[in-house]
Order: sequence, then C-alpha cells, then structure tokens
Amino acid sequence: MNLWESFDKNEISIIIMIAIAYAVIFLLPKKFTADITLLFLLFGFTIGVLHDFTIGGGLIDFYRLNNSHSYEIFDFLYYLLFAPFSYLFIYFYEVFRIHKITFIWYIIAWALIGVGMQSLFIWMDIIHFQNGYELHFSFPVFLMTQTITALYYEIVSSRFKVFKE
Repeated sequence: MNLWESFDKNEISIIIMIAIAYAVIFLLPKKFTADITLLFLLFGFTIGVLHDFTIGGGLIDFYRLNNSHSYEIFDFLYYLLFAPFSYLFIYFYEVFRIHKITFIWYIIAWALIGVGMQSLFIWMDIIHFQNGYELHFSFPVFLMTQTITALYYEIVSSRFKVFKE
C-alpha cells in the first residue's frame, strides 16, 4: 500500500468529507448507546468495504479509486466514509420512525442518496468507472445494502437496548 501517488484534489476532498461526515455525527443529539453507535459505524464500514472489494476490485474491477490502481492510504480514508453513511441511515430511520408502510420509500430515498454521493465522487475524480460499469448500476447495490442494514438494525434493536436513557 502506498501513501499516495499524488496529493491533489482527490485527497483534499476526502479529508474535507471525512471531517464533515464525522462532525455531523458528533454534533447530532446522541440517540443510541455507545456500543450500538460503534456497532453501526463498524457495520457500515464493513458492508461498504465488502461491496467495494466485490465490484470495485478483484476479478470484476468495475472501478478504481483515486489516482492509481494500487491501494493508497486515501483509499482507506475513503472507506471510512461508509461508516457515517450507515450511522446516519439508522439515525434517521429512528427519527422518522420508519415502519412497514414507509420502509420501501426510505430504502429507495437512501439508495438515491447513495447514487448521488457516488455521482459526487465521480465528479471529484475519486471514483473512476471502467469495464462498462455505469452509475445507474449502483442503484440496486445500494437498495440491497440499505435493506440489509435496516433489517440488521431491526434484529439488533429487538434483542438489545439501543437507546440512551
């Protein structure tokens, strides 16, 4: 793993986005216990990296990150953006009191947000599609990821104390 090939707008953009994303998490009122917060930050990071390694690297290799085909430290920092995305998804899931009737609309909305964020990453030259991959192919990936995250949250919240007292 390299530190970086060149330090330019990609790296600066990632630093700024990480600062904003984690600042939002720390500034929001604390809704969940510390262990549940950590669990969903870790879950978001893990599921994001799993999907990214599945379609963004290896044999399929539909896109690359930043300036090179080899992994850089800023690729890892980019992966750290998956964690707040997952946490905010769960946070607003509770804020909006999502239930059976609103579930599908919430998932669709967040899948669109995910595609929108990926579009922003393309515009900032952080993500570069290749091998015929197109932005709209990501929509079903986000639908699946958000659905898994919501169902996982439902399981966790039915078995453990998730809210701060």
